[in-house]
Amino acid sequence: MIWTQVYDPLHNPWLSTLCAAIPVVVLLGSLAIFRIAAHWAAILGLVSALLIAIFVYGMPAQMAGTSAMYGALFGLLPIGWIVLNIIFLYQLTLEKGYFKILQDSIGGVTEDRRLQLLLIAFCFGAFFEGAAGFGTPVAVTGAILIGLGFSPLAASGLSLIANTAPVAYGALGTPIIALAAVTGLDLFKLGAMVGRHLPFFSLIVPFWLVWAFAGWRGMKEVWPAILVAGVSFAIPQFLVSNFHGPWLVDVVAAIVSMACLTGFLKIWKPKNVWLSTALKGHEKDSGTVDVGNIVAPPKHASGVVMRAWLPWIVLSVFVFAWGIPQVKSVLNGANMETKQPYAWNGVTKLDFKLPGLHESVERTPPVVVKPEKE
Repeated sequence: MIWTQVYDPLHNPWLSTLCAAIPVVVLLGSLAIFRIAAHWAAILGLVSALLIAIFVYGMPAQMAGTSAMYGALFGLLPIGWIVLNIIFLYQLTLEKGYFKILQDSIGGVTEDRRLQLLLIAFCFGAFFEGAAGFGTPVAVTGAILIGLGFSPLAASGLSLIANTAPVAYGALGTPIIALAAVTGLDLFKLGAMVGRHLPFFSLIVPFWLVWAFAGWRGMKEVWPAILVAGVSFAIPQFLVSNFHGPWLVDVVAAIVSMACLTGFLKIWKPKNVWLSTALKGHEKDSGTVDVGNIVAPPKHASGVVMRAWLPWIVLSVFVFAWGIPQVKSVLNGANMETKQPYAWNGVTKLDFKLPGLHESVERTPPVVVKPEKE
C-alpha cells in the first residue's frame, strides 16, 4: 500500500499548519505550563501526533504506528547510544574522583567567575554538545559550575543560554543529518548553509551569556575575553561546516575556542576580578575581596590533571576520527562516493526496513521536484 503525503488537508495553509503544530504545543505546554513529567509529556505529544496524522492528514493507522516505532528506534540508535556512553564516561570519572580534578583544573585557569562561566558553559559545554548533545552539556557543565560556587538555578539557566550557539550541530551533527533525511536536501549543502548563518549568533551568545550573569557593566569589563571566545568559535564553525561536513563542527570549534581563551587569559586579566568568597556560608561577588576568604580550587600535579583529562582526550580523538567521511564510510560498510557496499557489512551502522513503511510513503511537489517513494 502506497500513501501519498498530504500537505494542506484543510485547504488552508494557516489552519493546516496550526494542526501540524498541535503535538509540539502539547509537548512544550505539558512541560512548561502544567509541569508534567517529561516521559508523560512525551507520551501526550506522541498521542496527539498520531491523532493528527490519522484523522487530519489521512495517514493509515498502521503506517502511523509503524512510523512511531521507527522514530523510537532512531531515538535509541544512535541518539540514545551516544547519550548513554557519555553519561557512563561522566559517571566513571566522577566515581574515580577525576571529574573533581578536571573541575579544579578548569576553575584554576581564572579566578574571575565571569570568565569561568565563559570557559565552562560556552567552550566546554559546546564540546559536550558536539560529542553527545541531548541535554548532556547542560548537565555536565551545570555540575561543574555548581562545584565552583554557582547556585543550581543559575548554573542550569546559564548553561542553557550558552548551549544555544552549538546546538544546531549537536551529537555529531544529528540535527543536520536528521533534517537532510526528512527533507531530502543534500547533507553537505544543508550543513554548509547553516554554517554561514550561525557564526554571527555564535559571536553574540557569549556576550549575552556574561551579560545575563554580570549585567552590562560586568560584561564590558571582560569584553576582550568574550570576543576571543566568540571569534575563535565562530571561525572554525564556519570553516568545518563548509569544507568538511556537519559531524565535527562543534567539537573542533569548542577545542579551538577553549585553547584560544585559555591562552589569552594567561596574558590578559580584567581590571576588576569577580571572586567567590565564603562569608558566613553565603556567596558574594565583588571586585575587591579579602584574600583569605577566596574560595580557590586546589592545585594538582600535572600528571594527575593529565589523567583526569585523558578520557575526554580519547573521546575527542575517536569522535574526530569517526567524523572523517572516509573513516565513517569504512566503518559503515559502504563507499562514501559510489554508495556501493564493501565486502563486509561494517560495524557502526544498522539498517532496519520496517514492513509497511519502507518505500510505502510517496512525497510529492512542492516538497520534492517529482514524486518519490521513501
